[in-house]
Amino acid sequence: MNARAALLGACLAIATASCESDQPRRPAPDFAYSDLQGRAVRLSELRGRTVVIDFFATWCDPCVLQPPELNKVWKAHRDSGKLAVLGIETSGASPKEVREWGVRNRAEADYPLLVGADEDLARRFDIYGYPATVIVDPEGRIASVTVGLADAAEIEERIKPLVGS
Repeated sequence: MNARAALLGACLAIATASCESDQPRRPAPDFAYSDLQGRAVRLSELRGRTVVIDFFATWCDPCVLQPPELNKVWKAHRDSGKLAVLGIETSGASPKEVREWGVRNRAEADYPLLVGADEDLARRFDIYGYPATVIVDPEGRIASVTVGLADAAEIEERIKPLVGS
């Protein structure tokens, strides 16, 4: 088995053990960071929509596999107005570095990528590994957290009850 397949298998195993329970949903911590064009994006301003957040770092090798999956989800829902997708870089990379990382790794995102966050923000969402996908329901509560890779089908399954079919 090659190293990439082994890494993917390990990440999928972690994702299978992701955090989702019958506990009441807790409010998602609010944040505001700039996208790659310098526009501010605040989570609380997206209330009323389901928000899929990809926490990543440019030093994280498996993180390059997540944008293509999220692009599929974004493309399927962007016209509905019911879903927002965000990527949040947490290692302090500049907008230029994030753009270059995306091009170099064929991991360019069709959705907004935010910069300026750090691992403290990830910890506030109970994230201790990358990549991590957080789904925030339209009321601003954390619906699920997946640490490790999440493919488009898995994300679709998690958002389906929140956005409809």
